[in-house]
Amino acid sequence: MKALSLQLTDDRPVDKFVLWSVLVLAGVGVAAVYSAITYFAETQAGGETGRLLINHLIRVVLALIVMGVFSLIDYRLLAKASRFIIIVCVILLVAVQWVGVTKGGATRWLSIGGFEFQPSDPARVALIIYVSLLLARKQEYIKSFSRSFAPIFFWILLTAALIGIEDLSTSALLLASVLIMCFIARVSILHIGALGLVGLFLAYLMLLSSPARAARIEAWVGIQMFPHTSGQDVFSSQGEQYQSTQAKIAFGTGGLTGVGPGKSARKGFIPASYNDFIYAIIAEEYGVLGALALLALYVLILFRGLLRIARKAPDPLGLFMAVGLVITLTLYGFVHTGVASGLLPVTGLPLPFVSYGGTSMIINGMMVGVLLNISRQVEIT
Repeated sequence: MKALSLQLTDDRPVDKFVLWSVLVLAGVGVAAVYSAITYFAETQAGGETGRLLINHLIRVVLALIVMGVFSLIDYRLLAKASRFIIIVCVILLVAVQWVGVTKGGATRWLSIGGFEFQPSDPARVALIIYVSLLLARKQEYIKSFSRSFAPIFFWILLTAALIGIEDLSTSALLLASVLIMCFIARVSILHIGALGLVGLFLAYLMLLSSPARAARIEAWVGIQMFPHTSGQDVFSSQGEQYQSTQAKIAFGTGGLTGVGPGKSARKGFIPASYNDFIYAIIAEEYGVLGALALLALYVLILFRGLLRIARKAPDPLGLFMAVGLVITLTLYGFVHTGVASGLLPVTGLPLPFVSYGGTSMIINGMMVGVLLNISRQVEIT
């Protein structure tokens, strides 16, 4: 009950390592986006590099403001409202299938009052918070399928499936995060395994329904496995392998110390280099050392989030929520870097706080804000 009495003016310090890591990531992102977006501005946006940079800066500032606000709001209050929020998010995900805005061949956006956003971004946070609440409430009978796992399974599967219709990579990472949360919460391994198998089956169906998705997997493994894909798209240097090949060239060109800030040559060859492949541009300009230093910040966030904030959370709700938030955030970072370095198939996931801003930038700020609020309520050393 003591924690419930916390006010918005709570002046206890947040985890400084997480906070400074995010600030450094945002600063690096501004410099990297400015460099990477120059070619796009000159060729497709009328040379308005300044306007695009200002747009990014505005979103970074908004994300940091959101982070600060949510660091002051007791995470238990968010948990209380999470059922309503997840229902709204599911409705928005359904609405995308009917009135969504299509960009780049994918229908992931909604336009409300001229403002476009991806409902999958708030949905992933809403699911993590609501699942955390359910796991905390059902600890006394957590091994029960009907009383515990069934309602949790319903919301996980519904949300992940709706997101996966147009964004399989986000859905897969969200599913992985909640499976880890369930494991930490002592959910039956049999139940977790069943959910994982259902997720794999749905992913397979979604690959069958989308030649583009299937081709990316085939290009990565180097084998044509699906009957509905084109060998030309899979194995051609100008097909699905193009982005990955250009990113590898960027890494090779950068070497150990890089070619220098703003001197990337690959930004003119990699589509959306300011977003989906920003890590490759960073590796080219700042070298392997710079790329590893950036990756180390996500490792630090993961370490502090799991072994300090989650481990010392004041209650099970804070524990599960911290685990879900930090795993989701850092998984995005690790998958993005894996894609840019050719270790994983192309996904199109942004690098948190670094890639050109959008809905995900604001939502990432919210996630870190909630994580910092949990850190306010424990003694962090």
